[in-house]
Amino acid sequence: QTCALPIWQACWHQSVTVHKPMSFILALDQGTTSSRAIVFDQAGAIRAVAQKEFPQIFPEAGWVEHDPRAIWSTQLEVARAALASAKIKAKDVAGIGITNQRETTVIWDRRTGEPIHNAIVWQDRRTARFCDDLKRAGHGKLIQSKTGLVIDAYFSGSKIRWLLDHVPGARERAQRGELAFGTIDTWLLWNLTGGALHITDASNASRTMLFNLHTGTWDDELLRMLEVPRELLPEVRSSSEVYGETAANFFDAPIRIGGIAGDQQAALFGQNCFTRGLAKNTYGTGCFMLMNVGPRPVTSRHQLLTTVAWKVDAHTDYALEGSVFIGGAVVQWLRDGLGLIKSAAEVEALAESVPDCGGVYLVPAFAGLGAPHWDQYARGTISGLTRGTTAGHIARAALEGIAFQVADVLEVMKKDSRIAVNELRVDGGASANNLLLQFQADLLHVPVVRPKIVETTALGAAYLAGLAVGFWKDRSEVQKAWQADRTFEPQKSQDEVAHRRSRWAEALKRSREWEEHTKVKTV
Repeated sequence: QTCALPIWQACWHQSVTVHKPMSFILALDQGTTSSRAIVFDQAGAIRAVAQKEFPQIFPEAGWVEHDPRAIWSTQLEVARAALASAKIKAKDVAGIGITNQRETTVIWDRRTGEPIHNAIVWQDRRTARFCDDLKRAGHGKLIQSKTGLVIDAYFSGSKIRWLLDHVPGARERAQRGELAFGTIDTWLLWNLTGGALHITDASNASRTMLFNLHTGTWDDELLRMLEVPRELLPEVRSSSEVYGETAANFFDAPIRIGGIAGDQQAALFGQNCFTRGLAKNTYGTGCFMLMNVGPRPVTSRHQLLTTVAWKVDAHTDYALEGSVFIGGAVVQWLRDGLGLIKSAAEVEALAESVPDCGGVYLVPAFAGLGAPHWDQYARGTISGLTRGTTAGHIARAALEGIAFQVADVLEVMKKDSRIAVNELRVDGGASANNLLLQFQADLLHVPVVRPKIVETTALGAAYLAGLAVGFWKDRSEVQKAWQADRTFEPQKSQDEVAHRRSRWAEALKRSREWEEHTKVKTV
């Protein structure tokens, strides 16, 4: 059982009165809207959770920022709170695993540790015009062949360039080696170790548009293309090894840090998708589907991403990924933007107040469309409204819009990988919604399996750290902890599903290229 809290609060799952030294793993799960910390025991069970939201900053339309200091302070705060809630000390923790919102970009002063600007969040679209320029210059095939990525403002590379060009003196300072770049894992590790370590892992590096999948290193040609000085970049390490330990002033004793993975790769690991062909989908702020494709990268023909799943020792596993920008965030919009619900948990009951969507389709392209469409000028639409449309219809259409986007991704993922998918493992906050998962199973024609522990992102980070410090002996030992909670079997006929998907395709067309290119403020 897990505890997901909208604001900071520690929740205590089980009293811990007798335990062996170093009997726990602490996972730091730094997300887009909140920082979380979870204490796991050796059975993979949750002993305590603490969570705290932090502000979202929207300086202009399409721009999204975070205060890096707020990310760090909330993450440290919840780490301490989780240990206190579990009634354990730092000496009882065998290791820390870090998982993080990916692509979000921070640059800071190496001497003072102060950020030179707010973090530019993965959702931010300010560099869309620059990405268009790269495409028009014909760099798309080169970038995909080296990085496995499509050219998009989503990734870190163009964000780094923007910061260097728009913060006075930043480019010169970077070239002199005075500044450091990091995705959020790197930023947390730098702070946890008191500035001793400036590193990332291969899974996060592969999300920058600067990392060569085939050499496993930063790529000089790409650095020149995006005008990013090598002096800024962290060292790339494996996803599971002992990197160092926490600085003395944060906990009552130093704790080894042994695992790093981007949130979606960590969830793939936490779902025990260790073999080729196993796939998972995380229903978070966005939706992220990953399939393990084995020891060699698979190039997508349908604009999916090829990414490092994880690197352990000298062995690298790769994944195909489809990223849906707006997943659970559409429920937040129903709550905060429209006021249809008071809490996210109410959306299922509201959607169930009607027997179907009433012909309403909601395309939540608030930040453009991700895979497999990659239309950064798409915008959200609601189609099929009548005088009979109710809040229930809109809520149901919002949930179905999430599932339709996921189905679009899996369809092309199967084509690219040439692997039949026999089930989809799911996790993330919205996976608690039974109506959503049943509709997802109906669309996919395969079982959708929700595990007992849906905190698989944090669990994956815990597994990577635990394997590094010897807390778990090997992967077969961690597999024992994974158990299914519920399996949703397809119920609708294929004809009905085909009709619904054709109507979704029509709604999707109406959202495409809605924003006029000339009106989008980008660089």
